[in-house]
Amino acid sequence: MKVDGVEYRTDLIVFASRGAGSPDRVKSDWWRKQGHSLAIEDLDDVLAFKPEVLIVGKGASGLMQVPASTKKALEEQAIVLIVEKTDRAWQLFNEQVQKGKRAVGAFHLTC
Repeated sequence: MKVDGVEYRTDLIVFASRGAGSPDRVKSDWWRKQGHSLAIEDLDDVLAFKPEVLIVGKGASGLMQVPASTKKALEEQAIVLIVEKTDRAWQLFNEQVQKGKRAVGAFHLTC
């Protein structure tokens, strides 16, 4: 995956503010407590950023899962959650940013 001309081959999180032409920042080499399960603890940086929307790329084959407890915690924070395979998730992330949303993309790239 390329972000602002930089190629990433490991899982990453991309943070983008409303109207930002480029991401605010990229957190590369993102690891989760349990590799293919997204716990709310894995999203501390995301919660601190306070996005309107979080787009999760669950890998090319869709192996990463988002448990109900994580979905509920995001809902309680008024964060819209979109979960797709990574090839579709990055497109949705770009669309949200173009719409002026404060968005975060958390992308599982490694499988």
